[in-house]
Amino acid sequence: QVRLVESGGGLVQAGESLSLSCVVSGNIVSFTFLGWYRQAPGKQRELVAITNSGGSTNYADSVKGRFTISRDNAKSTVYLQMNSLKPEDKAVYYCTARRAWVDYWGQGTQVTVSS
Repeated sequence: QVRLVESGGGLVQAGESLSLSCVVSGNIVSFTFLGWYRQAPGKQRELVAITNSGGSTNYADSVKGRFTISRDNAKSTVYLQMNSLKPEDKAVYYCTARRAWVDYWGQGTQVTVSS
C-alpha cells in the first residue's frame, strides 16, 4: 500500500516562505512522477509543480520563479519550497505520485496566506 504524508502547511503573511514535505512509502525512485497540486475553495484542483524520474521539473505559470520542487530519494521525500507567497496561493496542497499509471494522493495540507 502506497502512502503519502504531507506536512509543513500553516498560516503565513504575504511575502513570507513556507516549505512542504511529503514522505512517500516505498522506493521513491520507482515512481514516474512526483508532484504537488492544490485546491482552493470553490475551485478545481490544479497542478503546482511536478518532477519526473529523470529530474525534469514543470511548474504552473502562477508559481514559476517562486516555488521549487525537489526530492530526496534517500529519505523518500518530495519537497515544495514556496517563496514570496501571495494570498491567492491559499489552498489545500496535495502531494501526488504516479507509478504504473496509478496516481496516489496524500491527505493534503492547508496553506493560508494573509494579506
